[in-house]
Amino acid sequence: MNPSPQYCTQCATPLQTITALEDAGQVQRLRCPACGWTHWNNPTPVLAAIVEYNGQLLLARNAAWPGKMFALITGFMEAGDTPKGGIAREVKEETNLDCSEVNLVGVYDFQRMNQVIIAYHVVAHGEVQLSPELAEYRLFDFDKAKCWPAGTGYALADWLRSRGIEPQFVELPTRAQPKAD
Repeated sequence: MNPSPQYCTQCATPLQTITALEDAGQVQRLRCPACGWTHWNNPTPVLAAIVEYNGQLLLARNAAWPGKMFALITGFMEAGDTPKGGIAREVKEETNLDCSEVNLVGVYDFQRMNQVIIAYHVVAHGEVQLSPELAEYRLFDFDKAKCWPAGTGYALADWLRSRGIEPQFVELPTRAQPKAD
């Protein structure tokens, strides 16, 4: 979960929780009593790629995750990115692969992390060279991939269904990242 700031980013005054009446009703926000700056706590857009590589699904393990947990290639949008261009950039940065096709799968809510996931299916080519952020990758036949019941796992499930494959879901271990094997 994204931690809330304790101090104003404009003047460093300790923030206070206020209750405000907005269009959707009463909401609580953090606001600076000195300058009025408001912490809106809006969800962060995250890009995710279902990477099709040599006719298989490429899933990667983040270097910080335990050994058997693999997931989609993901990353944050950067200033100046379009979602489509941003995911092609992330795939290139994290795997060294070039995307010849980039197609929107859907947009997914991931409230636990206060994120909105914009998921794409990409067809990628080249030689895999992982960034230091990733420890390893594995290739899966589409019908052997297992989805996780959270965030990007729902995107993978929707994409598999679009290919006529009924997705299988795994149970997530507590406090773990997505598992795909």
